[in-house]
Amino acid sequence: MSNCWERPGLEVRMADPKLSVITVVYNNLRDIERTLLSVIGQTYTNIEYIIIDGASTDGTLQVIERYRDRISQLVTEKDKGIYDAMNKGLAHATGDYVLFMNSGDELYDQDTVSRVFASAPDADIYYGETEMIDNAGNSLGQRRHKAPKSFTWKDFKYGMSISHQAIYIKRSLLTAYDPRYQLSADIDWILQAAKKAKKIVNVHAYVAKYLVGGMSKAKHRQSLVERFQIMKEHYGLIPTVFNHVVIAFNLGWYWLKHRRTND
Repeated sequence: MSNCWERPGLEVRMADPKLSVITVVYNNLRDIERTLLSVIGQTYTNIEYIIIDGASTDGTLQVIERYRDRISQLVTEKDKGIYDAMNKGLAHATGDYVLFMNSGDELYDQDTVSRVFASAPDADIYYGETEMIDNAGNSLGQRRHKAPKSFTWKDFKYGMSISHQAIYIKRSLLTAYDPRYQLSADIDWILQAAKKAKKIVNVHAYVAKYLVGGMSKAKHRQSLVERFQIMKEHYGLIPTVFNHVVIAFNLGWYWLKHRRTND
């Protein structure tokens, strides 16, 4: 008996987990097509692609409509912010795993999803490395926080060393994003899932391209305040104060080191 089902032009092995890729976008005509193409161009076929659009008016929807037959679900309506939109995506997701690939970000290459799931069977979380890119899609190199060789939720006390574009989480572990946070809810979201995870797998490869910038960059102070609050809730006040001293020292050393290199 065959272990796969078929429809014209598509074959999926039943052993292949279903991945829900969620893209949240609002008025991002410049970048949306790059993200779309990186998802629909995957060699891995068991992907449910969900796009949550915040009622764009700049032509973004017209670009999305060109690829409508490759999109599983499209929701276009006003929202209360990025995490409200991401929660809408979660509500529509039916996959075994969830990955957020927001407008401007990309899967690293066409074989990325295949390589992630081939790295180990039935992990609770898969993660990998992230490459930073600029508005034109040019590489800016690796993130300052290199993905750790292994981790548990306790290892994020010095900051998030894995970007949300580079982490595949089993849907059964997920909760909604906390609406108290406008800029850093993804940190809390990942920590909540990591606390429940039994098997976390490093795929030892670049898996995502991250567009530098965004709201957290533009509102850096608010983002830092939210991050401190999240860390305090998960690790306690005193440890969080101490850990932030370590973070400040490491950040200062990083910039000093790179300044010397560039001089």
